[in-house]
Amino acid sequence: MTKRKTIIAGNWKMFKTRKEATELASAVAAGCKGEKDLPEVVLIPPFTSIESALNAIKDSPVSVGAQNMDWRDNGAFTGEVSPVMLTELGVKYVLIGHSERRQFFGETNQTVNQRLKAALAHKLIPIVCVGETLDERESGLTDSVVRRQVGAALAEIPPEALEIIVVAYEPVWAIGTGKVCEADEANRVLGQIRATIADLYKEGGNSGLADQVPLLYGGSVKPSNIEEQMAKPEIDGALVGGASLKAEEFLPLIKAGQKRVQGTAKDSLSKV
Repeated sequence: MTKRKTIIAGNWKMFKTRKEATELASAVAAGCKGEKDLPEVVLIPPFTSIESALNAIKDSPVSVGAQNMDWRDNGAFTGEVSPVMLTELGVKYVLIGHSERRQFFGETNQTVNQRLKAALAHKLIPIVCVGETLDERESGLTDSVVRRQVGAALAEIPPEALEIIVVAYEPVWAIGTGKVCEADEANRVLGQIRATIADLYKEGGNSGLADQVPLLYGGSVKPSNIEEQMAKPEIDGALVGGASLKAEEFLPLIKAGQKRVQGTAKDSLSKV
């Protein structure tokens, strides 16, 4: 097992009012209370519910993230939210390049790179999302698409930033469809992502840094398939959509992450 951080993140998308966010975040925090060897648990509500979620998880091991952000600190950009605003709130994580942002809101590989640079500059932990469409998968382009997205996202990013960055593989065809990328295939693609990162940083002898980057799988993750995914060596956690909207579905995913953390700890002790 790996010593990499295990992360279970719930992307609430455009769901949960402030009241609903308080209830859900409180239930998740209560479910984590007193537990040992927890994974990093991240709740990612809509902007209007971030403060409610932050208040609800106080004095708990749960963190809060944002679903998106602009790369500029301020300006005449109606409807945008800056990294300065997020850090003032107390947000720890930020999603970058989610497929829905790419599909519906004009996100490009280049703007993903700009947002990533801004997140790092403001000490936010970025979860960079990559993944192929159904047409791209059926055309045999999965690996080339993912390599291109990873390469573009990490352009001009210094090697030391790999200590902070998280990458999530979210095949677009598996998001919200009920279709799941088989665990073996998700593991294979994540291995390709890690190999791509290693290749990008091989100059200067930094390719080994790729081994410390947490890689998540996202796409119809639920209690019935999380155990199999967590057993794979390249899958360091999950970026969860629908199953993160109910505590009774999300808490079992956290439990699966906890088992992975415990397995890692046992493996480390056996090598002492």
